[in-house]
Amino acid sequence: MLDSDSVPLQHFFIVLEHVLRHGLKPKRGILGPKKELWDLFQMVEKWSYEAQDITASVRDLPTVKTHIGRARAWLRLALMQKKLADYFRLLIERRDDLLTEFYEPGALMLADEAIVIMGLLVGLNVIDCNLCVKEEDLDSQMGVIDFSLYLRNAGGEASPDDSPEQTDMTTVLDQKNYIEELNRHLNATVTDLQAKMETLTTTNALMKEDLAIAKNSILHLQEDNDRLRKDKGLPTQQQQEQLDREAKKASRISVIGCEEEMQDLKQQLEEESAHRKQVERELELQIQMKAESEMAAKLLEKDIHEKQDTIISLRRQLDDIKVINLEMYKKLQECESSLKQKTELIGRLEAKAAEMAETIRNLEAQYVFQGPQSSNDPSQVGHRARSKSYYGSVSNNEGDEKEEGEGHKAVGKSLSMSELQNRATGDL
Repeated sequence: MLDSDSVPLQHFFIVLEHVLRHGLKPKRGILGPKKELWDLFQMVEKWSYEAQDITASVRDLPTVKTHIGRARAWLRLALMQKKLADYFRLLIERRDDLLTEFYEPGALMLADEAIVIMGLLVGLNVIDCNLCVKEEDLDSQMGVIDFSLYLRNAGGEASPDDSPEQTDMTTVLDQKNYIEELNRHLNATVTDLQAKMETLTTTNALMKEDLAIAKNSILHLQEDNDRLRKDKGLPTQQQQEQLDREAKKASRISVIGCEEEMQDLKQQLEEESAHRKQVERELELQIQMKAESEMAAKLLEKDIHEKQDTIISLRRQLDDIKVINLEMYKKLQECESSLKQKTELIGRLEAKAAEMAETIRNLEAQYVFQGPQSSNDPSQVGHRARSKSYYGSVSNNEGDEKEEGEGHKAVGKSLSMSELQNRATGDL
């Protein structure tokens, strides 16, 4: 985990600030707006909800006063949030419509190398950082990068065959250069702090003088006020203080009375609140009962509609049964008429059969008296033919009688069906 004291991390923020400020548009004119990194970073919260948190946190920092300080704090919070590469990507994606307003045409953020930088920033998501932004002086000038740390490593890699004495000398020289650079930086910081200290000392002395003058003027004004009160017969300051104390006592008494009245009012308010809650509960019960009654009415209405549909279907069935009964009645009448016709036909056939039986008996009697004749007798042949025709007619009559019996059976079945339908109609 890296903290604020990590030198490579400080160098990283300095380099990143150089990259972001490269080609930044300067202020146009005396009254023209100045483009700052902080204004650019505030645009990111429009496209990322997570950026709103760090932007709001930076705005609330009490130790940061300048725009560049807020931009530095924003970069540190984004790195701790592990979203610095994502926010950088949002800016690169809108380089045509957003970055052109803040940067000159030859800026590094508008070049193709910005995509490479974005890819390098992705690797920082695996590093955990714990930075105390409130304790850092972010409004100061940009720090100086100590390249001796990186040059020493590069020199050691470039000349691995040097002698140990030369390597030690190089190390000592690098350390000397680093210490001198650090000393210059510290001297500059001490000079700035001394200037600030002198300014604060001068301001403090002036404020003390102003305070002494104000106290003297207050004393003179109090003396003048007392003298004027004595001249006009008004109470002096001591008398006025006594009156103020008495007024405070009276106010305390009135406050006690007001507190008692307030207690009474609170009690009344509690009673009214309890009564109101009770009324609200009753109102809720009434609303529930009303809803239940409406639901019951809807169910009853639905049941009525279903019963009406059932009645309509039963009426249709009744009409269909009536139509069937009428059809069966017509068929019955047709069967009765056909039965009458067949009965008359049977009567005629029976009469004819009786006549033919009488004729047969007469012929048999003649045959008995005359005796048998030869088979070649024409009369015998005619007699046989007539017998065959007679027996054929008798068989035909028997077939007709069978058909008439089947017709009677069909009529009986149709009558039984009509009786069942009439009974079903009566039940309905």
